[in-house]
Amino acid sequence: MRQGAICGWPGHRRRVGRQGKNNLQLAANTAETQALTGIVHDALHCNPLFVSAALPKVVCPPLFNRYVPGMDFGIHADNAIRVGATTFRTDVSGTLFLSEPEDYEGGELVIGDTYGVQAIKLPAGSLVLYPSGSLHQVEPITGGHRDVAVFWVQSMIRDVAQCCLLFQLDAGIQSLRARAPESPEVIPLVATYHNLLRMWADI
Repeated sequence: MRQGAICGWPGHRRRVGRQGKNNLQLAANTAETQALTGIVHDALHCNPLFVSAALPKVVCPPLFNRYVPGMDFGIHADNAIRVGATTFRTDVSGTLFLSEPEDYEGGELVIGDTYGVQAIKLPAGSLVLYPSGSLHQVEPITGGHRDVAVFWVQSMIRDVAQCCLLFQLDAGIQSLRARAPESPEVIPLVATYHNLLRMWADI
């Protein structure tokens, strides 16, 4: 693994107090990274909960990061635009945990949102999605190592509130289908979901 450059505009790298990126990162052009990227993308697109929550238009290749003692990522909001092979707007950020919580000390992902500040440290294989404009940080690692894959999504729904409403509506539809698959209420609810999606989608 190599020392990672700051995410965002090409060639932009910084480390200013607690406000910069300080971790190790797999090089993007290796066969190992390409194979891991394929695994992550396949898993995401096959996961109905991820698709419902993010409504992805573009999912960028993930960055595979490792934090060892003394490393952290200071408080920040993700850049609005990522420039590369594909230039896209970042609406949703994702952190996929690759290490078990007992493998490291510290290293909580701390996100500030409308419900307050949350410190997150989940089992390997768990995924956290959050608005890319949210202030967030990775607490310093004091022992072990923390491996994660991080990525960004341009959603078909630009407005966060609209995306949340569609997610809640879809969750309600799926719950109703599971309890009462023949319920006549399902059809108009599905129609409402798709009409809202048609109204709000940016594709």
